[in-house]
Amino acid sequence: MCGICGVLRSGLDASLAGTARTMVDTLHHRGPDDVGIWADPEAGMAMGHRRLSIIDLSPAGAQPMMSFCERYVIVFNDEIYNHLILRKDLETIGAAPSWKGTSDTETLLAAATHWGLREALQRAHGMFALALWDRHAKQFHLARDRMGEKPLYLARSPEGWAFGSELKALLAVPGFEARLCRDAIASYLAYGYVPDTQCIFQNVRKVPPGHVISLSLIDAIDETQPFETFSDLLDVGLDTDSPNRLQAVDRLEATLGQVVEEQMLSDVPLGCFLSGGVDSSLIASLMQSRSEQAIRTFAIGFSEARFNEATHAAAVALHLGTEHTEFILSEQDALGVVTNLPKIYDEPFADSSQIPTVLLCHEARKAVTVALTGDGGDEIFGGYNRHVMGSQLLARLLGMPRGLRRSAGQIVSACAPAFTLEDGWLRRVASTMRLPLTALDKAAKLAPYLGEIDDLPALYEHFSRGINNPECFLEGASIQKPSELRFPVEGAEWMMAMYSMTYLPGDILVKVDRAAMAASLETRAPYLDARVITAAWALPLEMKIAGGTGKQVLRSLLDRYVPRDIIERPKQGFAIPLDRWLRGDLRGWAVALLSDNTLLDLVGLKSAAVNDLWTGHQLGLVNNGTKLWTILMLLDWLTHYRDNLVGPVYDKTYS
Repeated sequence: MCGICGVLRSGLDASLAGTARTMVDTLHHRGPDDVGIWADPEAGMAMGHRRLSIIDLSPAGAQPMMSFCERYVIVFNDEIYNHLILRKDLETIGAAPSWKGTSDTETLLAAATHWGLREALQRAHGMFALALWDRHAKQFHLARDRMGEKPLYLARSPEGWAFGSELKALLAVPGFEARLCRDAIASYLAYGYVPDTQCIFQNVRKVPPGHVISLSLIDAIDETQPFETFSDLLDVGLDTDSPNRLQAVDRLEATLGQVVEEQMLSDVPLGCFLSGGVDSSLIASLMQSRSEQAIRTFAIGFSEARFNEATHAAAVALHLGTEHTEFILSEQDALGVVTNLPKIYDEPFADSSQIPTVLLCHEARKAVTVALTGDGGDEIFGGYNRHVMGSQLLARLLGMPRGLRRSAGQIVSACAPAFTLEDGWLRRVASTMRLPLTALDKAAKLAPYLGEIDDLPALYEHFSRGINNPECFLEGASIQKPSELRFPVEGAEWMMAMYSMTYLPGDILVKVDRAAMAASLETRAPYLDARVITAAWALPLEMKIAGGTGKQVLRSLLDRYVPRDIIERPKQGFAIPLDRWLRGDLRGWAVALLSDNTLLDLVGLKSAAVNDLWTGHQLGLVNNGTKLWTILMLLDWLTHYRDNLVGPVYDKTYS
């Protein structure tokens, strides 16, 4: 993977190359192997590229890269997995140049020259963020992959445009004004991440997944410049021949197997993250079946047994015969990462599984440069409990009188401490019965709002929010609700589409991209390939969710490689004991942030509400770990970025 950046400014500017160099230096971690700058001062364009060499390690793969016709210049944060097929297609129709190397960047540049950028991207399968400068039209195009695996920010200024893989690059642009966006902060408090449709800074946008935007200097003051789609997640049809289970599994094995094989193409050491769950175990199985040697697998575990799932990964690795590496981390290892998180995630980010993800990427990078992951399996194949139970739960709630729902919610809320207490008897019973511990947390969280839920979007909001009522903590909070999106599907499939279009690009892919890039590690997610997504959406729902269990077709395929008794267990994920940490080793760090009134005032947080949250948690009256973590990550982020902020970032006189 790589880091890209650039500026387009009006007027002859001899400093453009220097600006691009300053920007790209902030992205060193994304590409430590090489750096490239290209500038055309007369046109006002400069682009920078940081290279993590994966395919074609020679200088022929260096960027920025000019097309053979010298019309286009590209910077590309990418992997195009089917680029060898695209090369053959171009050669067959006589549209191939005299290839200088074997990089996928050269392939895509030739494809865009011949077919046009949009058609080239439609033909390409991969993950990418790119900028393509048209020297004839004096226009540049930005594009991002279908699912949003790779980030791309676009900023407007009076002088023109700037873009970059991370916000760090934009902060290096002379004249860029970093002003906080209050609505983005409100959304962050609600969901624990800044949604992909917003940015923490005003006048900055993220290029949406599957979209292209074309700009020139005459567009430089047009904030409403539209994005054009080249791919739509749900633009697929149902399989008209209704395959039986065996046919469905065979087809998925062929499709996913081809994708995995393509993603194993690398000129540097490659491995796989393995948690021992369905998604990663299937990817590891398909990789091992296509490799003559033992593949490298990596798992992370904790020295505290109740949070350690590494033993499950080890059992899968032993069965498959992989070369397995297990990192067992202490609590102090994890706590040592916390204060570095704002530097890694350059927008506030509060998914606490970022901690083990950062550690896993850091350790794996010591052995490999590329790692395949199981990310996306839950969203695409219906793996979350909320997918499985959401529509059923809604039907049961709506079958109860509203008053009865409210009463039931009050009873559950009164018992919330018993539900959420780490060492409580309910958790011990749930663990003994192999029930997902997260179900107890969800029940306690959902209980106060049982009387308010009337449809699936409302249920989604309560499932997905960390702080359900951010207006209690932030003055003038105005939340952009993802659930207002509309899709041509219903029930569980609507819930799956929502998580694929919101939580996946806004949380999961941000978490993995930033953690991996901080370690200069490339991660690849086979489940997010367009062919796999198309195959999944073409299946009837019962082949994904049935009998109270999700990912049915994945489980059936995995049965061909790994015995089910090794895999089956309650879904846990990267469990982090935030509640205990904030009463223990993280208490001093948290107190220092919460007692800094200048930070609270900077974003308009209500100190009384925050203090109540903290006091209740410390007294053990309720577990507020997730809510407090969200606020603390925002405050810690501010300590790192407040020197970059311009003007009164929070105006209490707003209307």
